[in-house]
Amino acid sequence: MASTREGSVHLFRFAGVDVFLHWSWFVVAIIEIQSRSGRYTSIAWNVAEYLALFLIVTLHEFGHAMACRQVGGIANQIVLWPLGGVAYVDPPPRAGATLWSIAAGPLVNVVLLPVLAVLFYFGRSAGWPTAMPNVYHLVRALLAIDVVLLVFNMLPVYPLDGGQIFRALLWFVIGRARSLMVATSLGFVGVAGFIALALWRHSIWYGVLALFMLMNCWGGLQHARALLKMSKLPRRVGFACPTCHSTPPLGNFWKCSQCGQPFDTFATGAACPSCGTGFAETKCLDCGRLHPMTEWTSANFAPANA
Repeated sequence: MASTREGSVHLFRFAGVDVFLHWSWFVVAIIEIQSRSGRYTSIAWNVAEYLALFLIVTLHEFGHAMACRQVGGIANQIVLWPLGGVAYVDPPPRAGATLWSIAAGPLVNVVLLPVLAVLFYFGRSAGWPTAMPNVYHLVRALLAIDVVLLVFNMLPVYPLDGGQIFRALLWFVIGRARSLMVATSLGFVGVAGFIALALWRHSIWYGVLALFMLMNCWGGLQHARALLKMSKLPRRVGFACPTCHSTPPLGNFWKCSQCGQPFDTFATGAACPSCGTGFAETKCLDCGRLHPMTEWTSANFAPANA
């Protein structure tokens, strides 16, 4: 996924996850709060509504991060920006692990939905519209925000959650590389739709979102091509990645950090044949994890190449 980390400020760290806020969030927050100043009796309530949106998006992203860690993946950063949030998750390259890591985000909104709905209907029956209009309008806004975020994220357009869930489901059937190829190709159709919507509504925000999706679809397509090429390579029997259980490809696909020469680390015992530099850990070309060479030799792993 394209990075939005640049230009962000660190907010806090919780459960090992660092949360960053992009500088543009403050600009958009001021614009949005001022544009909705007539909805409440005080602008403080507009601020509270926008902060509540911030909280819901943060919880959504933590859903992704915690689920990714639950399946043995890496998730230590979340970046919040005006159009939502990005949880930098790296689950093990398995269909089930990827599916759970992505689906857990929308599930947070599903859990919040009945809570906010009960609070809204209770407030309406308790006379909040006249007795506490600001509280009533805030609760109603939170319910609408949660519904909109859930529906929007579940659109089957890559890289939105719905598109990535669709990709993970395809992964079970057609494999890792081809599923990403199909999802990103369909994502370009969604990008065209958002561009048309931006032009129709004269909305710069839809245009920014379309650009963000376009960059991610292009990156995803290039990754899918690389994965497809990698999946066709002959594999070395007797070795398997301790994380994803993939057997390494045969060939000079590792590069020496000292002399820059490519070599086959499994043929040379993790040492560069040109300069003799030895490497304590070997990188898996399928999942990107680093492990000592001794951990690659277990006979208990079954190949799980995509």
